[in-house]
Amino acid sequence: MAERLNANLLCGEQKRGFDDVVASPVTVLQIGEGNFLRGFADWMLHVSREQGMFHGSVAVTQPRATGKAKIEELAAQDGIYTLVIRGLENGMPVERQSVVSIISQVIDPYEDWNRFIALAESDCLRFVISNTTEAGITYKQEQLTDSPIASFPGKMAYLLYRRYLSFGGAADKGLIFLPCELLENNGQTLRDIVIQYSLDWGFPEDFRAWLTRDNRFLNTLVDRIVTGYPEEEQAQAWFSEWSYTDRLLTTAEPYHLWAIQGEESLDEQLPLQKAGLNVHWTNDLRPYQQRKVRILNAAHTWMAPIGILHGIEHVREMMEHQVLGQAVKTMVRFEIIPTLPYSVEEMNAYADTVFERFSNPFIHHRLTDIGMNSLSKFKVRLLPSLSHYADLGLQIPEELVAGMAGLLRYYDIAQVNGQFEGRDFQGGTYVVRDDTESLMRIAEIWTNAKRNREDLQITIKELLALKTVWGINLEEWNGFADSIWNWWIKVEGGDEG
Repeated sequence: MAERLNANLLCGEQKRGFDDVVASPVTVLQIGEGNFLRGFADWMLHVSREQGMFHGSVAVTQPRATGKAKIEELAAQDGIYTLVIRGLENGMPVERQSVVSIISQVIDPYEDWNRFIALAESDCLRFVISNTTEAGITYKQEQLTDSPIASFPGKMAYLLYRRYLSFGGAADKGLIFLPCELLENNGQTLRDIVIQYSLDWGFPEDFRAWLTRDNRFLNTLVDRIVTGYPEEEQAQAWFSEWSYTDRLLTTAEPYHLWAIQGEESLDEQLPLQKAGLNVHWTNDLRPYQQRKVRILNAAHTWMAPIGILHGIEHVREMMEHQVLGQAVKTMVRFEIIPTLPYSVEEMNAYADTVFERFSNPFIHHRLTDIGMNSLSKFKVRLLPSLSHYADLGLQIPEELVAGMAGLLRYYDIAQVNGQFEGRDFQGGTYVVRDDTESLMRIAEIWTNAKRNREDLQITIKELLALKTVWGINLEEWNGFADSIWNWWIKVEGGDEG
């Protein structure tokens, strides 16, 4: 039986590299022990260190007490784990394996609160990287006691206060926060909640002045699919090949992007861009956010209802479909990109990376998962592109019409045994998961239409007029309802859905 991966298994350059990491000062505090940060930020720091550019190390801690098992596994492996990057690059399959050894300390704050707080007194600590999910950056009233603080922002408020006291409010001892949570203005939001806790707990005004003046909470956008532990058969095949086991093994796609709202000179302290990684320091995150939402996320949201209706299970299958795969590309290139205020060449180049990622043979991204909460997703991701044409008095292009029509057809639902079910084009059932109030209203419209044998065109108009769902009355768009009806005739012969 192969041994478990830890420092004792390393040899040669790997061993020397790990020893150097352990001897290096902790410059990065990482809040989050999960797959994403290990396949994203830790890997980036490891790459930078391998090139002799990053000279610090990482201390990892979990944001919630429920992360105890994973943090113990990480400690048992001395913070070392294997990352396999696999997917497509320029149309060709790639697979790269590396042993990541950038973590020098693993701390459970719920078991060793004093050791965690001692990081506040570390002269070399400079960055805090987090991934606590969007729910992690929220405010919840909490008492300050001698016990470990539960919330992530609360921990940061107390850590900063102890740092302020330890260094007498020195201007050069502030920290730079790089939250990776998928939340717009994540840095700004985190800062505001940290300030609120400092008020709740009666910390002095001088501390808040130091907090806002000498600490940086940078908004960021992250993008990489980290698929985590592979199927067991594949894992065992790799373990046999490598002669060791690794329960922290994780896998990721080749593509990665980290856009950070801050000056480029910060790359001298965190040399990720210098190491050749797809990291961008920028004064405006909007172009990165908008292209991701309006291209990548929009394509996903278009795919899910239409794909499910056609009995397709995964994104890659959708891209390989002779008709629907081409429809996705047509929509993005010729219908969405023209609505964006950026270089067409740059947007098409980004779209190329998106289509390649969608075709990754190692990622099985289920359309049913993407289809969750499609109403709110459509409103944010696709509706702005439709509105662009409607506001100009132009006819909405064919594939964008198909996206809305497919969505309405997907939401042809009835409540069955406490859940909302629809039927695909082959008569199979699927479950729709979304806001309950919206689902009940939509199900009521469909049920009444069928009970009264109402004309489907009238039902379409009634659905489009739901301002509580779309934010505006889409039925008022000239010719839009008719375009959707024409899609229905083409796809289902005009019969009731």
